[in-house]
Amino acid sequence: MFRKQSGIMEIVLTTTSDRGEAERLARGLVECRLAACVQILAPMTSVYFWEGDFQEDDEHLLLIKTVTNRYDEVEKYILDRHSYENPEIAAIKAERVAPGYLKWLMDHVG
Repeated sequence: MFRKQSGIMEIVLTTTSDRGEAERLARGLVECRLAACVQILAPMTSVYFWEGDFQEDDEHLLLIKTVTNRYDEVEKYILDRHSYENPEIAAIKAERVAPGYLKWLMDHVG
């Protein structure tokens, strides 16, 4: 059973070009209790413009499970440690969260 829990859980997205960097960011976020879980997806292709040029690169997407009131700290953590000059950092608020998962999340994000 799901309950409306709007504004409590967020999934923050960022990408890296390197699996090792993705793993370092993920471990650090969890160790610092800024996230309860970070999933690193397999390489994908990103197509975009950067500094006026067309780019196509392999990247890893990180799904960072956190709570709304920790977003600013998650953003700062990523900005301070990311190799990109301007990394993607975007949050999606979970509209509904299973009560047991939400409790687990809240127990593990300090």
